[in-house]
Amino acid sequence: MRIVQVTEFGGPEVLVAGQATDPVAGSGQVVVGVSVADILSIEVQLRSGWGAEYFNLSPPYVPGSGVGGEVISVGEGVDPAWIGRRVVTGTDGGGYAERAVAPAEELIPVPDGLAVREATALLQIGPAALSLVEAAGIKPGERVLVTAAAGGLGSLLVQLAHAAGAHVIAAARGRRKLDLTRELGADTAVDYSQTDWPERVREATGGEGADVVFDGAGGQLGRSAFEVTARGGRFFAYGVLGGGFAQVDPGEAERRGVSVRGIEQVQFAPGDARRLAERALSEAAAGRIRPVIGQTFPLERAADAHTAIEIRDAVGKTLLLI
Repeated sequence: MRIVQVTEFGGPEVLVAGQATDPVAGSGQVVVGVSVADILSIEVQLRSGWGAEYFNLSPPYVPGSGVGGEVISVGEGVDPAWIGRRVVTGTDGGGYAERAVAPAEELIPVPDGLAVREATALLQIGPAALSLVEAAGIKPGERVLVTAAAGGLGSLLVQLAHAAGAHVIAAARGRRKLDLTRELGADTAVDYSQTDWPERVREATGGEGADVVFDGAGGQLGRSAFEVTARGGRFFAYGVLGGGFAQVDPGEAERRGVSVRGIEQVQFAPGDARRLAERALSEAAAGRIRPVIGQTFPLERAADAHTAIEIRDAVGKTLLLI
């Protein structure tokens, strides 16, 4: 089968297409014929060598932690009725491939009326978005700032915060991305390639700052987003696009009464991830949320997909089509 693997830590060019033996389902497992592979921004960071203190990866390895397609075989103890069903599922790596092994207990059927492509796009960002919004407890009229608002997760958060009745402030880079956030329900859109963007946020919040901040950018942008969080606000730091998580001084957060939560808010036990993913797919099938799929690439062009994310040219989700 065709695969793409990280041959060494480095730039997108270390993603190299190759061949591997077809996997065989073990006890309690299935083999999925992959038609869509998800790409997470954190996979781009990990490929570069970032995050060694958080993740245990060593090249060569096949990246990819979420796929969609049809079950083509099952292992011992798995109901053969799964064969031929459209599913999405998390994987322990190995997603950038024509076939992937997954535990049967993690399979999520794709609802009628929802395409596998859209379901795969929601598999990992859907649970994250729902978890963040639940934890934030957004009240109607509150001011919610979303950084990296035109990304896959950010675009869902804009939709969910708008549906909760918030005044949504979307921060992104460039007119194309800002226009998208307005289409999704943002009341105010600010371009954080402009140095005065924090002041624009303050103006949009009557000088008080945002009650809730979802920081998908990290780095200095995330730090600036923390600075415009209102007293008594809620700050969620989960993004690393800026080179790392936003650095927040705990003492300053305490003085201002700002509660701070990190990446643990978007990490789940398998049962919780499945429950939230099923809910996200149901919401999408009902038309209440929609994943923004900005660009797709064939498997062999995984390096181009990573480049688009790395240079921040990507909008919404980036997927591999296999």
